[in-house]
Amino acid sequence: MGTDSGAGRDSAVGAKSTAVPDVGLTSDDRGHLERARALGRRGWGHVHPNPMVGCVLVRDGMVVGEGWHEEFGGPHAEIVALEAAGEDARGATAYVSLEPCDHEGKTPPCSHALLRSGVRRVVFGAADPGRESGGGAETLRRGGVEVIGPVWSEAEGRRENPAFFHTARHGTPYVALKLALTLDGRIARAPGLRTRITGPEAAREVHRLRAGFDAVMVGAGTARTDDPELTVRLAPAGRAAPRRIVLDPGASLPAGSALLKGVAEAPVHVFVAEGAEPLRAARLHASGSSVHEVPTGRGGLDLRAVLDACPALGIRSILCEGGGRLAASMLEEDHVHRLYLFLAPFTLGDDAVPAFPGVAREVWDRYEAAREPRAFGRDILVVMDRRE
Repeated sequence: MGTDSGAGRDSAVGAKSTAVPDVGLTSDDRGHLERARALGRRGWGHVHPNPMVGCVLVRDGMVVGEGWHEEFGGPHAEIVALEAAGEDARGATAYVSLEPCDHEGKTPPCSHALLRSGVRRVVFGAADPGRESGGGAETLRRGGVEVIGPVWSEAEGRRENPAFFHTARHGTPYVALKLALTLDGRIARAPGLRTRITGPEAAREVHRLRAGFDAVMVGAGTARTDDPELTVRLAPAGRAAPRRIVLDPGASLPAGSALLKGVAEAPVHVFVAEGAEPLRAARLHASGSSVHEVPTGRGGLDLRAVLDACPALGIRSILCEGGGRLAASMLEEDHVHRLYLFLAPFTLGDDAVPAFPGVAREVWDRYEAAREPRAFGRDILVVMDRRE
């Protein structure tokens, strides 16, 4: 699997790979690879900025070892599965959701461990996009191991670990936008009125999603209206509390905001306009938050400047939770890579607050379904990815 630290990957561009045909792959092969995918997803919130990876070892038709990357800096999926299999790994087939890594990071190369174990065959889902960590497939082939992969298309592999793939290729923060909206595309009954749209099951899923991002972002209007904490409380905590980002051009965030509580455990970054009222900015700084001045853009802060400042803060992935104007600006300026849209089964009417004010129809042509819709109680989650 991929790198532990992410060092040297920001500008890395791996060789482009296309999925191999299913020649030589049986239904059992594909089933074991799907099992590896499912195992890998258990690492959500605990392994980023590393990818989620799962591994299944099968010998003579029997599963002899399984594993997934459980925590950042810990053993990779292949190592966990090999330890579980012991001597039974010799002559086995390893099914791995991501190409085994080929470099020395916090752990030794998985390609070398697989060679030493005596596996005879490796089937992997996605090619590793990294210049440093990629290449494990060729190392295994040179060592006499039969290798089949990448089995998945590049788009399918990217869907499993979108932030990892994006950062490896572009070096800019990966941005997902989450909104809860009604069937008629509304997010509140009236401007400035806090409105509960989705139910408790959807709320728990939002908290789980937060655990897998470096930061959660909102606009100042949402911060004032909803007074959110933007922490992970309704789901198991991840390896690190996500930072909270507020886009607040006028440095107007109230001193008593829930966001300004617990800044030692979950830091708050407030982006304000250049030349914002010094006393207000000083008050925010005194609250324990970090204040960053950026230029203004169309109707607010320069969003590109905000995102460009994030890598230096250790922020590689962002979950933007609105509100509507910020969501619309992020979409119009093409900063959103994934959409998490929670649809509630009711309407609010034409006078309610729209989810995406002013967004041109052409914007939606950039996105395609990433996963099958899922029900969370009465609500439906639709996930869409930006086409590369």
